[in-house]
Amino acid sequence: MRALVAWADDTSTNLGVRALAQGTAALVGRTFPGAAVDFQNFGKGAAPMRVGRVRSLARERVTGRAGLLEWLRGYDMVLDTRSGDSFADIYGLRRLARMTAFAELATEAGVPVVLAPQTIGPFSSRRGRALARWTLRRATTVLARDGESARCAQGLGRPVDALTTDVVFALPVPEVERTRDVVLNVSGLLWRPSPHVDAAAYRRTVEDLLGALAAADRRVTLLAHVLDSPLPDNDVPVVRALAQAHEGVELVVPADLAEVREVVASARVVVGSRMHACLNALSVGTPAVPLAYSRKFGPLLADLRWDRVVDLRTAQDPVGDVMAHLGSDDLDDDAARSLEIARAALAPAVAALRALG
Repeated sequence: MRALVAWADDTSTNLGVRALAQGTAALVGRTFPGAAVDFQNFGKGAAPMRVGRVRSLARERVTGRAGLLEWLRGYDMVLDTRSGDSFADIYGLRRLARMTAFAELATEAGVPVVLAPQTIGPFSSRRGRALARWTLRRATTVLARDGESARCAQGLGRPVDALTTDVVFALPVPEVERTRDVVLNVSGLLWRPSPHVDAAAYRRTVEDLLGALAAADRRVTLLAHVLDSPLPDNDVPVVRALAQAHEGVELVVPADLAEVREVVASARVVVGSRMHACLNALSVGTPAVPLAYSRKFGPLLADLRWDRVVDLRTAQDPVGDVMAHLGSDDLDDDAARSLEIARAALAPAVAALRALG
C-alpha cells in the first residue's frame, strides 16, 4: 500500500498541519500496517511540480509535461485532507478551487480519492457549493470528523461514508509526568486583524486571562503552536512579548510536534486558541479549554462530549468562563471520557479505508 496525504506535511511551521499529516499517516498505518505514506502540501512535497495553482494544474492536465498524472498513478490512494478545515469557502474560493483541481487530477489518474477526516463546510457562495458538490460526488470515500460536517455533506447530496473524529487521536501518547499547571496557547492569527474575531478584543482577553491566572496563583506556561516564519500567522512573536511582559511565566517554543505533545501531556490543563493545541491535549488525556473562533471547534468537541469550550464570537465574559472551567473538579474525569469516545470513533474510519484495500 502506497498512500499520498494531500494538503498536509510533517515539516510545516504550523504544528496543527503536522498533527494532521502525522495523524493521517498513523490512521493509514493502523489500517494497512507497513504502508508507505508521502505528503504533498502547497509548494512542498513529493510531486514533480508545484500543485498550488489552478492554471498550472490545468496546463499539466493537457500537456502532461511534468508527469504529474503518471506520478499520481504510483499511489493506491490519495487522502485529501484539505488542511483540515479548508473544504469550505471561508478562506476564499481560490484556495477551494486549487485543492479541488488537484483532487480532480488524482481522480482522472484513476486513483481513489478519500476525503480524509475533516471539517466539511460552511459554503456560503453559489460557486463554493458547486465546487463542494463536485468534490463530494467525485470522491471515492468521504470521511467527516464531526456530525455537523456530515449533515453538510448530506445537504449537498453526498452522505459521508463514515463519521469519525480528528486524526490526532491516532497518534501515540507520550509518557511524561505532570509538572506544569496551565499551558496557554496564544494565536498569532487572532492577535492581528482577521475575519475571525476582533483582534483588539482578543488581546484584551489574553491579557485579562493572564491577570486572572496570576491572581488565582496558577502557574502559566505560554506555548507557541505555529512556529516562527516570515509569515505573519505565527505564534512566536506574540508569546515571546507576553512572556517578557509577565514575570514568572514560562515560555515554550517547541522544536516539533513531538515536543508539543510532551508539553501538553505535562500540563494539568491547556487553554488554547489553536484548535490542534487543544486536540493535542485531549488526545494525550489532558483537559483543554478551547478559545474557539470558528465552526470547526464546537461540533467536533460536542461529538466527544467535551463542553469546556469558550466561543470568542459569542461569550460575554470569556475570562470568567475560562476560570470557571479551570475550577471544575471533573476536568480529568471528563477528559478521560472524551479520549475514550475519540479512540472508539476512529474505528469507522479504519473500516472505510480498509474497504478500499
